[in-house]
Amino acid sequence: MSQYTGPVPADRESPMTRSETSPSRAQHPSPSQKPNTCCFCWCCCCSCSCLTVRSEDDKRGRRKTQETKLEPFPCETCPKPTMEEIKLWAQSFDKLMKNPAGRNKFREFLRTEYSEENMLFWLACEDLKKEINKSAIEEKTRLIYEDYISILSPKEVSLDSRVREVINRRLQDPTPHIFEDAQLQIYTLMHRDSYPRFLNSSVYRSLVQGGSRSSSES
Repeated sequence: MSQYTGPVPADRESPMTRSETSPSRAQHPSPSQKPNTCCFCWCCCCSCSCLTVRSEDDKRGRRKTQETKLEPFPCETCPKPTMEEIKLWAQSFDKLMKNPAGRNKFREFLRTEYSEENMLFWLACEDLKKEINKSAIEEKTRLIYEDYISILSPKEVSLDSRVREVINRRLQDPTPHIFEDAQLQIYTLMHRDSYPRFLNSSVYRSLVQGGSRSSSES
């Protein structure tokens, strides 16, 4: 008897064949399979891949911001501090900040605490105050904002919402003193938080010991 090679009737199809062609099976993924979520879904309960894209975009934006930042302020050129000057730095924060060598050493200490951006911001504000050219004021204002005020910056300084609102209102017509409130807030932060630790740090202690040895030798 010859073997039948024609089409297989529907009622004789194998279960595997029906499962491969069944529309109901194709439309319902297995429980272990993650659904395709909409790229506009921002709820935290889903595994939307756009959250990963958003994160990568933020990283690229931060890198781009870093590339357009102000050039880092070099350490100020100044003579070696005397023992008398070094002791004055321990009397008040104002005396430390008014002395170029004191600012350099304090900045060196802040670098060890990963908070050098506070001093860099303060120096940038001081530099802006000396500017008289309107276009230069606008450009420096933009760069300072991107460097230290923007929440996208890795060197963002800590400011309260009131100060940020004042800055945002003044951005349309900036002046050399646009960051005055912010500068004062960062100055106060360094005074209360970092200055006491600086006086107890190895950076300052080595200065005192070195100055004492120089005085005894002379």
